[in-house]
Amino acid sequence: MPSFDSLDFFLFSLCKKFSSPLAFFIQAQGCVICLILAFGWACAAYVRNREINRIKKSMKNGNSFAFICDDINELEHSNQVNLPRVSVIMPLKGFGEHNLHNWRSQLTSLYGGHLEFRLVVESTEDPAYSAVSKLLAELEDSVDARIVVAGLSTTCSQKIHNQLVGVETIHKESKYILFLDDDVRIHPGSIGALTREMEKNPEIFIQTGYPLDLPSGSLGSYCIYEYHMPCSMGFATGGRTFFLWGGCMMMHADDFRKDNCGVVSGLRDGGYSDDMTLAAISGAHEKLITSPPVAVFPHPLATDLNFGRYWNYLRKQTFVLESYVTKVNKIMNRALFFVHIYLSWGFVVPYIIAMIQIAGAIRFHMKGHSAEESAFTSGGLSLLWFLAICTVLQLFSMWNLTRIEVLLCNILSPEAPQLSLKSYNWCLVFIAMLVGNFLYPICAIRSHFSKRINWSGIIYYLKDGKISKIERAPRSHDTGPVFTDLGGKHLYGKKGLPTKASYISSLSKRLLQWHAPKRSE
Repeated sequence: MPSFDSLDFFLFSLCKKFSSPLAFFIQAQGCVICLILAFGWACAAYVRNREINRIKKSMKNGNSFAFICDDINELEHSNQVNLPRVSVIMPLKGFGEHNLHNWRSQLTSLYGGHLEFRLVVESTEDPAYSAVSKLLAELEDSVDARIVVAGLSTTCSQKIHNQLVGVETIHKESKYILFLDDDVRIHPGSIGALTREMEKNPEIFIQTGYPLDLPSGSLGSYCIYEYHMPCSMGFATGGRTFFLWGGCMMMHADDFRKDNCGVVSGLRDGGYSDDMTLAAISGAHEKLITSPPVAVFPHPLATDLNFGRYWNYLRKQTFVLESYVTKVNKIMNRALFFVHIYLSWGFVVPYIIAMIQIAGAIRFHMKGHSAEESAFTSGGLSLLWFLAICTVLQLFSMWNLTRIEVLLCNILSPEAPQLSLKSYNWCLVFIAMLVGNFLYPICAIRSHFSKRINWSGIIYYLKDGKISKIERAPRSHDTGPVFTDLGGKHLYGKKGLPTKASYISSLSKRLLQWHAPKRSE
């Protein structure tokens, strides 16, 4: 048929073009990117696995509490009473299916020193207010925690505003401040581990960690997982790092009391992203950021995380690169912008070329062309097998790191429901890698030219790298989001009480899951 002949002609023409030296370079570059990712994840797995072996060895030597501390003598009362006071700031927004479990893991820490929690909400109308009030009433006097109503932000993002208001309410003797996101679960010994590192090395400016995403099964959740995985190798150094994750940041309280290095003013005066702002300040003042090997935290994703919410999340992540604190920070962000775009499409394009070459080879075979002609038009197939091998190595390394981090999380939280790799669909992981890396440049370019972002119903405008204007969208289905992107949390409800569907049904579901004897995330 003429239509098929024209399609075949077009396909064969592409195959010839993709047999050129340039196409060969693009495919070879894709193989190199795969191997670099595989090597990075292998190094990260080595660091995490070394920590697992250390804990197992300590347990074998008689320390049953090695998941909390390496030296069991540290648990003696004489040592516990001398531990520094820590204030935990938890900016809350909305209420979703995983929040109760997350909050419990944070509020029931086994840290032996003085520990206080400040759970900060924008207003009493936030569904999180009623939900966390009930949880604190249930825990009663077992924790030192109180809710702080921060009000509306006017000069920075709402999250940063909540954090700074929370800092203003901490105890005057608090030595360290720990910022925790409400969508991550920590281990019983996490706060103690972070504090010990701060005590060992007073030069540490910020201590951080990184989440282990638990995909819910949707393509959007796997896109989130694959987006975070390349960054995970930067946090699995076992020490110094240049990366910072806003979901877990421990800092010296005096840095906020005295505005050392401009941490308060840098965040308050137009700050959009807490971690990017603090990382820029740290770099400008040559301060130390570290990430201990045990600082990896389960991050369950919403079961109904659809592709639209993934796109909104990606928009917020790419929009971060448009904010900056200093000129050097601006140059670094712009360099990261171009490098990430180049590497993303550099990863995807070889697979597009490979699919076209395979399709061309199949059509040649079906049309009965000679072997010589087929070899000429599909010469680019010579790299296909090597690309396939590199892809398998990359996915294996990714699987191995995830396996080790799952094992580490299970060891660090022996009383929690055990995590499992069985729920991971590795075919979807590969598809998500292609989809996510294809969409990232498009999303980044759009963020670069838009200069505005809708974050949980709040519209932020950037000018010269800082927030210059804040608008709050009307609370309707037409103008603003009803759910957050990752946790699927309800953002709006009646004053002091979430909507019946958003709170009661989710609360009952979470309580049933909480008491279930066995459950795999």
